[in-house]
Amino acid sequence: MAKIILTQEVTGLGAAGDIVTVKNGYARNYLLPRGFAVSWTVGGEKQVESIRAARAARAKASLEEAQETAAKLSARPIVVAHKAGADGRLFGSVKADAIADAIEEAGLGTIDKRTIHLGSAIKRTGEYQVTARLHEDVVANVTLDVVAAA
Repeated sequence: MAKIILTQEVTGLGAAGDIVTVKNGYARNYLLPRGFAVSWTVGGEKQVESIRAARAARAKASLEEAQETAAKLSARPIVVAHKAGADGRLFGSVKADAIADAIEEAGLGTIDKRTIHLGSAIKRTGEYQVTARLHEDVVANVTLDVVAAA
């Protein structure tokens, strides 16, 4: 087992500045090469404090931004155009990346597709509810209006 310090948030593992223990291969082959973590050392313990201080400052600013974005997303439905048959059945399904693109095209900001939770597959035209986790404490309820693409 390897003890590491996370430099970025890793889903299911922790946030930046957390000290976690993971299997050696996961640390050596995934986390360290991608810059998600650094090896834990006694000197690295001092780094943790600076990472946590920076994270706290960013979190305060991003919380306010996330609340504003959530209000915008909840205010009006987002239109997603997708290829569909005559009966309203979609060819394929609406994915999170298509929703993120539609939000950006609507001028409501940029949202990471990994934060969008669909619940179930969207395979027909109509109105749907999805959620987007914009911050640890902010979840936006988004109304989607799925229409057939011309």
